[in-house]
Amino acid sequence: MGRAAADIDNWIPQRGAMRLLDRVLEADDEHAVAEVDIAEDGLFLRDGAVPAWIGIEYMAQTISAWAGGRGRRAGGRGPRIGLLLGSRRYTAHCSGFPAGATLRVEARCELYGDNGLGMFDCTIRQGGTLLASAKVSVFEPDDAMALLKSQATVGTP
Repeated sequence: MGRAAADIDNWIPQRGAMRLLDRVLEADDEHAVAEVDIAEDGLFLRDGAVPAWIGIEYMAQTISAWAGGRGRRAGGRGPRIGLLLGSRRYTAHCSGFPAGATLRVEARCELYGDNGLGMFDCTIRQGGTLLASAKVSVFEPDDAMALLKSQATVGTP
C-alpha cells in the first residue's frame, strides 16, 4: 500500500476496491474536500467512464472524511462506519466521469445533530466545471456494527 492509500485509511473506513477517494485536501468543522482520480482500470469504469450515479458514493466518502477529521479533533478516534441514508436533488451534468480525470469532491455540512444525523451539500467538479451536486443525508451511529447486527436479526424466527 502506498503512502496516499495509507493516508486515506486515516480518514475513511472503506478499504480495498471500495475506497474510492485518492486524497483528502481539507477537512474542518464545516466541510471536507477530496479528490478522485478516475483510473483506466477502475472498478466501475464502463466504456471509458465511471457512470455519473457513482458520484453519490464519492460524496458519501467525502462526508466520511469530514466525520473522520471531526472525530480525531474531538479525541483521536479513527474513521468509523457511517450510513448513507439518501440524497435529494442529485443532479448530474454529465453521463459519466471520464478515465484520466481528477474530480474535486466537496461536502459542506448544513446540519449535524447530536444523534448522528447529518445533511450535507455536495458537489463534484472537474477543473472549474460543475459535474454533479446533491443534498446527502447520513447517519453515524455510536456503534454501527451493533446496529447492523441488530437489524440482521429483525424478523428472524
